[in-house]
Amino acid sequence: MTDGIPVDLRQDQAHSARIYDYFLDGKDNYEADQAAAAQIEKSIPNVRLLARTNREFMHRTIGFLADRGIRQFLDIGTGIPTAPNLHQVAQKIAPEARVVYADNDPIVLAHARALLTGTPEGRTDYLHADITEPDSILEAAQLRDALDLSQPVALSVIALAHFVPGERIYEAVATLLEPLAPGSYLVMTHFTADIDPVGVAKTVNAYQQGGIEIEPRDKASVGRFFQDLELIDPGVVPIHHWRPSGIEPPRSYDDKLPGYAAVGRKP
Repeated sequence: MTDGIPVDLRQDQAHSARIYDYFLDGKDNYEADQAAAAQIEKSIPNVRLLARTNREFMHRTIGFLADRGIRQFLDIGTGIPTAPNLHQVAQKIAPEARVVYADNDPIVLAHARALLTGTPEGRTDYLHADITEPDSILEAAQLRDALDLSQPVALSVIALAHFVPGERIYEAVATLLEPLAPGSYLVMTHFTADIDPVGVAKTVNAYQQGGIEIEPRDKASVGRFFQDLELIDPGVVPIHHWRPSGIEPPRSYDDKLPGYAAVGRKP
């Protein structure tokens, strides 16, 4: 129950956020999630490393953007709280930073209070919402109260877009970007079959067996999300290669981590 509202956790159905929590050694997952995760791990033995790499990318990029003066963040597909959360990274650099989280997993809603403990100078809010209904996110009172869309916003879509098959995800992301001010950013990681096609095919099957649709996309397809944006160097690259400091990243996991990352700026 959250603020007096009963929450159906749907424990009998695997959910991507809870599977991700399992790979991060979290405690907020259930038998259905664990069963799906076990099959995924058979396909990609390094999937726990991939989950951690996604988190590290978030830490790097949010710090990078906060250093560039971004003070507003919209995080879609928030996931179960795992410290440090996005607002903690941003507000450590800029205590006045304002963050709105959104996720469609009821267990994230149940843990929403953990996402709202930010600095007194800043603000954090949570929406129970789905990226496939972007207008409901943009029109939400929490977002309009917390964020000033006439000023730049960083839109974070990390490890999420591949869970929306087909073309509609491009329209959803474009809809979310459209009202954001020039100087806003899109931050994304995305699952791909380019790096480990055999393992990824087995992973897709494991997710589908758990009732979760997933569509890996190739580099060009990930790049489509950024076609109207200015890609920040080094562009669309394997997640562990996105380094705003310019330091050459390790390449020992190039054939083991099937994901791309990119950051783009709205002109």
